[in-house]
Amino acid sequence: KAVSALENVYYASEKDLSVPLARELTQRSGMRFDRDGNEHYDLLSAFQKSIRGSDENASIYYLARILEGGDLISACRRLLIIACEDIGLAYPMAITIVKSCVDAAIQVGLPEAKIPLAQATILLATSPKSNSAFSAYFAAEEIMANSGGEVPDHLKDNHSPGAKEGYLYPHNFSNSYVKQQYLPNELKNKKFYRYGDNKTEKAAEEYQKKIKG
Repeated sequence: KAVSALENVYYASEKDLSVPLARELTQRSGMRFDRDGNEHYDLLSAFQKSIRGSDENASIYYLARILEGGDLISACRRLLIIACEDIGLAYPMAITIVKSCVDAAIQVGLPEAKIPLAQATILLATSPKSNSAFSAYFAAEEIMANSGGEVPDHLKDNHSPGAKEGYLYPHNFSNSYVKQQYLPNELKNKKFYRYGDNKTEKAAEEYQKKIKG
């Protein structure tokens, strides 16, 4: 909490930082949250869940609550996470746009930071949603925790013991694709990623079907 408070004071101040100014900003922030900090995390949770639920009105309301509490950094961090966790591959450019908005917010500080963060919030709330990449990673992580698997010999670095010839360079083939095994033998038929039900991922799925026959 102390680190977050220091970051917020630094980015929220429009003038040279001083002890009296830091005290003023931290007291101002503390007045808007409950003493044990639960409301702070409740607001961040409600903020993300509102965006995930495509409710742009609730999303902007909770953003205002967070920023009026002086917590610029938590709002920025949460928006970056939402862009990847909840919008993801349904709108891959979302993270780039949100990162630009976050950078702008940090550069200008409060109160002007509200403007780019409001833009990012509405963008995410009204964007198509997908958690397919997020889910795929954790599916792979779960498998990894229970079973490893040796890298196939033809994928090993040329200097590694056991490395063998046989790797097929995809760019030498039509559509830069050639069928070969990439996963360890124990997992060679395992699927971690499931295409999301959105325009972008459906297009990617159709392309994959086309080149793989």
